[in-house]
Amino acid sequence: MKRNKWTAAAVAMIAMLVFLSACSGSAGTNSATNSGNNTGTEVSTDPSKQPEITLNVFSNLSNYTGEQPGWFGKLIKDKFNIKLNIISGGQQRAATMMASGDLGDIAIAIDIVDASKAGLLLDWNKDGLLDKYGQDIKKYAGQALEANSKQYGGGTAIYAIGQNVGSGSGPSEGANMTFGPWLRWDLYQQLGSPEIKTLEDYLPVVKKMQELSPKSDSGKPTYGFSLWSDWDGVMALNPKVMAQFYGYNDGDGFNDAELMMTKADEAKWQGLLDEDSYYMRGLKFFFEANKMGLLDPDSLTQKFPDVTNKYSDGQILFAQLPWLTDGYNTEKHVNAGKGFAFVPFAEEKMSSAGFSPYGGTWYWSIGAKTKYPERVMQFMNWMFSPEGVQETHIGPKGLLWDIVDGKPTLTEFGYKAVSNSVDMPAEYGGGLFKDGVNQMNNRTVNLSMINPETGEPYDYSMWTSYLNNNPNPVTKSWRDAMDALTVKDYVVKNNKVAVQPPYFSDKAKTQEPSDIKQKKAEVGKVIKEYSWKMMFAKNDNEFASLKEAMVSKAKGLGYDDVIKFQVDNYEKTVGAALKK
Repeated sequence: MKRNKWTAAAVAMIAMLVFLSACSGSAGTNSATNSGNNTGTEVSTDPSKQPEITLNVFSNLSNYTGEQPGWFGKLIKDKFNIKLNIISGGQQRAATMMASGDLGDIAIAIDIVDASKAGLLLDWNKDGLLDKYGQDIKKYAGQALEANSKQYGGGTAIYAIGQNVGSGSGPSEGANMTFGPWLRWDLYQQLGSPEIKTLEDYLPVVKKMQELSPKSDSGKPTYGFSLWSDWDGVMALNPKVMAQFYGYNDGDGFNDAELMMTKADEAKWQGLLDEDSYYMRGLKFFFEANKMGLLDPDSLTQKFPDVTNKYSDGQILFAQLPWLTDGYNTEKHVNAGKGFAFVPFAEEKMSSAGFSPYGGTWYWSIGAKTKYPERVMQFMNWMFSPEGVQETHIGPKGLLWDIVDGKPTLTEFGYKAVSNSVDMPAEYGGGLFKDGVNQMNNRTVNLSMINPETGEPYDYSMWTSYLNNNPNPVTKSWRDAMDALTVKDYVVKNNKVAVQPPYFSDKAKTQEPSDIKQKKAEVGKVIKEYSWKMMFAKNDNEFASLKEAMVSKAKGLGYDDVIKFQVDNYEKTVGAALKK
């Protein structure tokens, strides 16, 4: 779910190259900065004893730029004597870095086909790097390595590894799912928990919630919905999420297929601009919300961090993505009976990514110009190990969590910290827990997998001790009303989830011809521009006129050609597999 646009403007290019030069610090043209060590040398078996270095991490998934802060920064500094300089992504910045010939030390969620062809990615098999320093990656993500080698390395080289590696049946999420909707549970209950049959039925319910709570904690006006544009791709992100409530995803998880929506568990697809597509329905939903005074007017200009701040203040009442509510569901709020919870609708059958031993397409890769491939591989290997997965998720053992009676459990301090009610100790990086999480914003092993060292999932919200701990009033009320322990428990028992099975091909996806790529970019600009105009249209006539203009202009720029290319590839690969 990310964002992106490339511009060839020379001024932007020069400015970005200046920025990247500054990011590289005292190392000059080298990707990593340090006080010693050279490529090809052996590294210490005790990583903490090695010279300090700063690794540049370019992440197309990150919303953060700067040095990794807080507890995770302190954790890896103590373990590896490394600092991470995060460079947030976007298609424009990715293109600039590609043009510079240096993707940093670690690159996340980039186009590995173009990058590897340009010689910008390190082959993990070079000089036996993976064998020497990547044994945990081989042990816990071996199929993902093999898949990447077959697809992109000719069966010999390995240029990257997919994220969120795992195996098993059913949804791969933790206690909560990827999508909502989540509503202010206290307000919803005050209304008598009205039945919600369709997506559009939320609108009058949320309007009544707004009337019950017209002001936020700080006295600002409340809204039902708040949107942001900095994650938009070839479409507006938020109306697309409405399709995911119905089991459809943008693309198919393998091919370049961003202008179509595909059913997670069936060989069905929709073009974005189909008259009855769920994307079009999402645009109409937010248009109707705006007419009712429920859509935050700042949505046109604000960025994602602005939205999270509004949720924390209690200014927004509906969340299409569960984690948007983390800032509001603090210990103080939920213990007072105020908080967000999952409120499904009768038609809902949300999309879910199933477990995949091959990993996803937000690849982890190592830049070819890194000065310290051994140190990078040593660090990434730890992130794929049971200790690394667990501690990256919930911090070092003994602070927020520990083993009690043979089972993992949050400490008393841990319960407060994960609800962001107290600061982390200064010796552990300080600040709130949420501010110190891994800002690379990508996973290695799926957190629902069982940690072989604890016998329970990596995700603390699925630990037996956590689920059996005295629930706060919001959680207890929700469990009693829904007859379920977790959201995942509810959607599985009530057949409210469409799970996408893993897909693998020993061949790489078909690359887009240059004309298709160009047409897609131009069509995407039109769809984004008109989507926002439609959601904020003044009346029904203007909405209809803008919709007609969007479809007409998109088709004039080659929309149908792009759809045909994408559908043909889908039906030969993922679609064909779903029919078996």
